[in-house]
Amino acid sequence: MLRFSRAKIATTIGFVLIGLVLAVPSLLSREQRDAYRAAIPSWAPAWLVPTRAIVLGLDLQGGSHILLEVDQNDLVRSQSLSLRDDVRRVLRETGTALEGGIQVVGRGVQLRVGDPGSRARVMPKLRELSQPLTSAILGQTGARNVEVTENPDGLIQLVLTEQGITDRVRRAVDQSIEVIRRRVDQLGTTEPSIQRQGADRILVQVPGLQDPTRLEEILGKTAKLEFRLLGEAASSDTEPLVSRDAAGQRVPVERRVIVDGADLTDAQPAFDSRTNEPIVNFRFNLRGASRFGEATTQNVGRPLAIVLDNEVISSPRILQPITGGQGQISGRFTVQGANDLSVLLRSGALPAKLTIVERRTVGPGLGRDSIEAGKLATYVATIFVVLFMFATYGVFGFIANIALLVHVGLIFGLMSILEATLTLPGIAGIVLTIGTAVDSNVLIYERIREEARAGRSIVSAIQAGFERAFATIIDSNSTMAIAALILFFLGSGPVRGFAVVFVLGILTTVITAVTLTRMMIALWYAYARPKALPF
Repeated sequence: MLRFSRAKIATTIGFVLIGLVLAVPSLLSREQRDAYRAAIPSWAPAWLVPTRAIVLGLDLQGGSHILLEVDQNDLVRSQSLSLRDDVRRVLRETGTALEGGIQVVGRGVQLRVGDPGSRARVMPKLRELSQPLTSAILGQTGARNVEVTENPDGLIQLVLTEQGITDRVRRAVDQSIEVIRRRVDQLGTTEPSIQRQGADRILVQVPGLQDPTRLEEILGKTAKLEFRLLGEAASSDTEPLVSRDAAGQRVPVERRVIVDGADLTDAQPAFDSRTNEPIVNFRFNLRGASRFGEATTQNVGRPLAIVLDNEVISSPRILQPITGGQGQISGRFTVQGANDLSVLLRSGALPAKLTIVERRTVGPGLGRDSIEAGKLATYVATIFVVLFMFATYGVFGFIANIALLVHVGLIFGLMSILEATLTLPGIAGIVLTIGTAVDSNVLIYERIREEARAGRSIVSAIQAGFERAFATIIDSNSTMAIAALILFFLGSGPVRGFAVVFVLGILTTVITAVTLTRMMIALWYAYARPKALPF
């Protein structure tokens, strides 16, 4: 029936008003939103006052676009060095003597154990270093990350397999995305887009950031922090690293790592109270504090090497045991350099080196042009749709136009709640949903016209039109929603933005075309009591 209870009318109007109010912050400029948030009293609950707004994408407000690639050679080298350290540990545990030491060759390591008895004792331990690869879907795949071979002459080789490297690259990309997200978030930017591109690439888009240089510096550094000791040049267990304190000259540094950045719990920029130079204060967790305290107690008087990305940034002398789990890093930093280093250390080290393969900066002027073009397209589409509906269906067309405006407002309200990013394809999605929204009204109105021509009364024709068109509306919108969801899950970047807006438009279409339109027609009929359809 066309009767709506007062409770149902109030609920529908209340829902519409809430959706439109939620869209209000998105219509304000950034300065107006800041003033609006500042004016909200502290006692007001967050859920009662809408403050969230739509975020403009890179193509609308400008910003920085960087495409990063995991350096597979660096990753293989790091894995080979780690494998060498594991082999050295096994040899030390089993007391096995070598002929010529452990050599890092290609994608693995090799060593020679001449004594057959020693080989028989050490081989089972070395084979334990080869771990099976697992898949989240298939479980264990049967492949292994390391292939261990033994030759009759005593030569033992441990080589990284192709499947193992591919798996390590995949995990490195996943870990890098999380580290990059933490780093970018600490820059104070809004709604960065960080996502995988292919097997070994990461796309980073930061809307509103017009200085890509700092972003490149933040993202390009591995930030692998290690605390070691300076060694003797003649020692075989050292490696030469560039030192800032030695004016760029190489100094011998022990390979043994006392503690690394994984044990850091905090890092903050500060100023040295004696020299007033920028420094970075750090704090270890319980394990790191214990290991650092033990190492500094045993090596009082020796210089400590603070190594960041294979560069000695500072080499202070240990004057007394440091057992409190806190310390500071000084290395002739600028204020910005100390702040950036603290950001890197707080967010953690990247699992592999990332190289920049593409960089772009989108200026805000281009974004303004895109916004104006999108606005023009939306206005023109709306005007033509409104004129067509009013000319074709009269009063019913006017009701459909009101529902259409509410439909667009609800899209903005839902996007504001989600703090979704609006891109140029998203604007195209809004324009497209304007057409699909009135399409549902056309289906209903044409069905009403058919029922009236079949001899039904006005009330009966309207009732039958809504009921019999409803299934068709659900079917058509469901198929469009399926296509949009496929675009969202399989697409990337702007394609996903289009899909999000289109799905929200489909949801609001069903609400406005069925519930809201039906309520307004019922109110019109109760007031006008027409004798015939107005179209």
